[in-house]
Amino acid sequence: MIKHFANFEWKQFFRSTYWQKSIALNILLGFFAVYMMVSFLVMGVAIYPVLKDKFPDKNPLTIVNGVLFFWFLTDLLMRFFLQKLPVMNIKPFLILPLKRNKIVNYVLQKSALSFFNFLPLFAVIPFGIMLIANDHGTLTGLVWIAAMLIFTLIINYLNFIVESKSAETELSFLPIIVIALALFALNHFNVISFSSLLGSAMNAIVENPIFILVPIALLIGVYFTNYKILRKKLYIDEGVKAKTQEASTTNMEWTRKFGSIAPFLQLDLKLITRNKRPRSSIFILLIGLFYGLIFYPNPMYNSWEWMFVFVGIFITGIFMINFGQFIPAWDSGYYKLLMSQNIKYKEYLNSKHSLMIMVSILMFILSIPYVYFGWKILVVHFAALIYNLGVNVYVLLYAGSFNRKKIDLTQKAAFNYQGTGAVQWLVGIPLLFVPVLIFLLPYYTLGFEAGVATLIILGIIGVIFHQKLMTLITKKYLQSKHKMISAFDQSN
Repeated sequence: MIKHFANFEWKQFFRSTYWQKSIALNILLGFFAVYMMVSFLVMGVAIYPVLKDKFPDKNPLTIVNGVLFFWFLTDLLMRFFLQKLPVMNIKPFLILPLKRNKIVNYVLQKSALSFFNFLPLFAVIPFGIMLIANDHGTLTGLVWIAAMLIFTLIINYLNFIVESKSAETELSFLPIIVIALALFALNHFNVISFSSLLGSAMNAIVENPIFILVPIALLIGVYFTNYKILRKKLYIDEGVKAKTQEASTTNMEWTRKFGSIAPFLQLDLKLITRNKRPRSSIFILLIGLFYGLIFYPNPMYNSWEWMFVFVGIFITGIFMINFGQFIPAWDSGYYKLLMSQNIKYKEYLNSKHSLMIMVSILMFILSIPYVYFGWKILVVHFAALIYNLGVNVYVLLYAGSFNRKKIDLTQKAAFNYQGTGAVQWLVGIPLLFVPVLIFLLPYYTLGFEAGVATLIILGIIGVIFHQKLMTLITKKYLQSKHKMISAFDQSN
């Protein structure tokens, strides 16, 4: 039976239109996977001698066990945002005389072969071999490798439980972030030292291998918890049952002051507030707003003033980048209907432009408290804002004319690459890195003020030529309109 399931999924994967349309993306992800495997392999080989050199009086194994809490917490977070639930197209099997427990067990066992379970082994196995080679004993090395493999599988199945429960909430990614921050805070402030507890547990397992039965019991527990969750959902009714929810409406009277672009602005605001995927543009503003706290409190970055430009562009343009790179794909579900109406395309694009401009200005205002870390940061943020308003917004709008992939608005937003094409991967270079290079050229020759002035001047030039730029961009969209209609009609 397992052979038949595997054969079915193999054919389903390689015969799917997604595989045929996304070969370039799959190749790129393949290169990224190889890079990650090599990086983990290097880390696994190098970590023992590095720790031995830096801390000659301590046991490298004890040090590694002491930081496993952070390893496992990071692993859980990465899996939540990147790893998909173990699913297959099971509806055709539900009308066949197959035992449901076989289908569920196959789905769960298949998840054990996930790339996320193999990747840690590229670091775990080399480190275990280093333990054996440095007189820790063969049993110690093998038990440590086995314990790490078991904990990796526990996190694998624990992630599915967390994600299945989080999917029932409106903000699916919020519970895991809150839980992770709470665990980290409890550990950081020594309320509950999870790092010490987990480190002591791993040390005990290595010293007394019989204790490995405890994580094995945990693995069995999370496996059967997943089994029960999936078993309850393995009915045809679950797949066809319609979900109902109460609809809410708002007239958004305040948008009427924007004149001819008001209908399109209302459409964008309703699209953002009512759908999962675009709604992430709102919540990602919080991430962008606090992004500077990663750099500015660290004295190391105070001398890297060019870094202020990158952070400023990111903070003031986070909504612009996240929302703008998918114009007009946000409207792909009804793009044909929209284009059949008697509308002016320039007004349609101006509404997108106005929305991105307003949010960028709001983000700059909210980021003013960063002046606490120095007046130069505020000045650079202002220059970055002007550059975003005069340059980057037009880069995004122009790049949107090359979008050909339809977006499913109902899908969750976190690390969702559905609807992502080459345009989204390439547009980040001129948006984030070109302004840094533009700043560096006058900065190293004439000084800080010259670099800031260059960004502001370029932004002002773009604002002055707004009408001409929008006319050129509109022509490009009109030339691509029928190609986009045809592409959006096709399923991803």
